[in-house]
Amino acid sequence: MAEVPIERHALDNGLRIVLSRDPRSPAVAVNLWYDVGSKHEKPGKTGFAHLFEHMMFQGSANVEKGQHFGLVQAAGGTLNATTWLDRTNYFETLPGHELELALWLEADRMASLLPAMTQEKLDNQRDVVKNERRYSVDNQPYGDWDERMQALVYPDAHPYHHPTIGSMEDLSAASLDDVQEFFATYYAPNNAVLTIAGDFDPDTALAMVDRHFGPIAANPSLPPPPAVAIDARIGQPVRVTVPDQVPLPRIYLAHRIAPFGSDDFDAFDVAADVLGSGRASRLYASLVRGQRLAQDISVFVFPIVGGASMFAMWVTARPGIELESLESALLGEIDRLATDGPSDADLERVRNLQASRTAASLERIAERADRLGQYTCLFDEPERINHEVARYAAVDSRRVAEAVRESITEDNRVTLTYVPAEAAP
Repeated sequence: MAEVPIERHALDNGLRIVLSRDPRSPAVAVNLWYDVGSKHEKPGKTGFAHLFEHMMFQGSANVEKGQHFGLVQAAGGTLNATTWLDRTNYFETLPGHELELALWLEADRMASLLPAMTQEKLDNQRDVVKNERRYSVDNQPYGDWDERMQALVYPDAHPYHHPTIGSMEDLSAASLDDVQEFFATYYAPNNAVLTIAGDFDPDTALAMVDRHFGPIAANPSLPPPPAVAIDARIGQPVRVTVPDQVPLPRIYLAHRIAPFGSDDFDAFDVAADVLGSGRASRLYASLVRGQRLAQDISVFVFPIVGGASMFAMWVTARPGIELESLESALLGEIDRLATDGPSDADLERVRNLQASRTAASLERIAERADRLGQYTCLFDEPERINHEVARYAAVDSRRVAEAVRESITEDNRVTLTYVPAEAAP
């Protein structure tokens, strides 16, 4: 796989810039990562990072409400935004000759969202977020599993304890002054990374960036990062059963593991694929196809950069299957991996899968810009994009077995079980 080209630059106001030119592409992707996520929120003011994902499209000094979408789509482009515990990002993909439009729009809302922020817009978007929560969390089967799991894995005062979407109470209590303060604190050029990928002239692009972002003042008093240090282990088994309106019982397991970006995290990434990626994975082959205990399975790592990340999985019971039998079989497969490690065939399969996924992703300039922004914002190391496959491939059977033996253990485990409400004792 060819290396992704990388140029690094910075403006005097602290904005970090990453350029990745690819003349094969007729389009250009712009991705702006802000070093602010739900972990930066204060107690009683949760959900602000995600709320701003919505507020940022409500107009700025020179862009009317809704016009950001309208201008990009009229130019033949696409756009969106996402929020996570550690960051928030905004992105557009447009025809190459429309690069300046995306840069102007992003710079304008970074510089002048506050003058256009009104109580009416806040009330409107607060209701939108509440409805989003009702739809995706409160009224979905198993919909609140991740926030329940976060609250059990991380203690009350920890920045990762609360969900990114926030609570209804905190969203209701958010004032215009609160959200203005949040924006003024974190939406500054010295707290952001701008990535451009695709077909563009680097010198011309840099001149555009300097013209639109250069006059924006830095925030000289950015607060320090929140304290995310935490014990590597939970220290005791935690078990919670939730009677709910769910069609079938489902078991979730979660464990504290090494943070995203570390060598140890890579071993858990491989372990998750060995256990749960594809129909040839160990859990699918054993629990779904072989023993026919599970309806479905999923295994994944949470890419959290501070303190401890999470290794999580779920299995949904087939109708009529006893949960004890399902959980015993699940833990048996984990123990087998901890004892023997993955086989050569396991490793070859997941390495091929990962290399194929990475190559396919990086062919898309939007994904390339996103990963460059991620590695620069979180680690100040965009070059990691060219070492993803090698890092993963360097994980051998011994490293996987050691990681599982050390961390995927009973005293470092949260077991969250959903059962149909009518079947609850």
